[in-house]
Amino acid sequence: MSEGGISFGVKIGRRILDASYEAIKKIAIESERLGYRSIWHFDHFIMGGYPQFECWTVLSALASETKRIRLGTMVLSISYRYPSVLAKMAATLDVISGGRLDLGLGAGWDESEYQAYGIACPRPAVRIRQLKEGIQLMKKMWTEDRATFKGRYYAVEDAINLPKPVQKPHPPIWIGGRGEKRLLRVVAEEADGYNLAFGSPEETQHKFDVLTRHCVEIGRDPSEIERSWQGHCIIAESDREVREKILALKPKNLSMEDFIGPRIVGTPEQCVEKIRRYVEVGATTFIIIFPDLYTAGFDPLRLFSQQVATSFEERR
Repeated sequence: MSEGGISFGVKIGRRILDASYEAIKKIAIESERLGYRSIWHFDHFIMGGYPQFECWTVLSALASETKRIRLGTMVLSISYRYPSVLAKMAATLDVISGGRLDLGLGAGWDESEYQAYGIACPRPAVRIRQLKEGIQLMKKMWTEDRATFKGRYYAVEDAINLPKPVQKPHPPIWIGGRGEKRLLRVVAEEADGYNLAFGSPEETQHKFDVLTRHCVEIGRDPSEIERSWQGHCIIAESDREVREKILALKPKNLSMEDFIGPRIVGTPEQCVEKIRRYVEVGATTFIIIFPDLYTAGFDPLRLFSQQVATSFEERR
């Protein structure tokens, strides 16, 4: 899923989406110019009252605006699109982009969003079973001439999906989430990568250890699964600037320790040290959200690329 070593991607954040598609396009183009490996978008229709751009539409547009950077979904709710249709969409975007799709999937969680959009929202255990079954169906659609699948939740018969994806046997499948008993089991069984959002180094190590145990139980090599961390990076040249940014972004009811714990925060040198802690527990991909990118322009994007990512160049 990567060329080996440590890689960095940029995730389009909520505050950025309050701007315009033009702003998103500029961020993607600048991220590619700076050498980031991937750009990611989330799959929400409603979030905090901010305008939201639909995930697949944005990535399809960015496929034509960029040439090398990978295009990722982190994560698509399995409930929002029937898996056979999603398989067709993914194959199409992979072809259009020249094999640059990373398909991140999840079981969904925002019940109010489901309700607002008239989408059925079964209990979490059911959604996780649907996630597993949906991935199995999609794999057949991507690899077989005519796919037939009869499951508990989904079914297709003699389904043709042409053209096939450029990436073989299919685009990398990521699963994001925190559930240890069921969700991480599905990761071990079906995924190429696992993503943990906003986990401290300690929580990240614990989740990775649980995933490894699931792999051992089913007889899969744990090293086959890429492990990624996703979260905020608050970066500035000086301690004073970092503190000013923290005070502007931190919720008043959250302590400084709790705010900083699951985030990469500090000067470039301090950010490097925090990332090394995640690398030590097994993370090889970092999906970075710059929460002040909308207000600070490209400064944090460039500062991170030039003074943080370069510390890992020999491993990228």
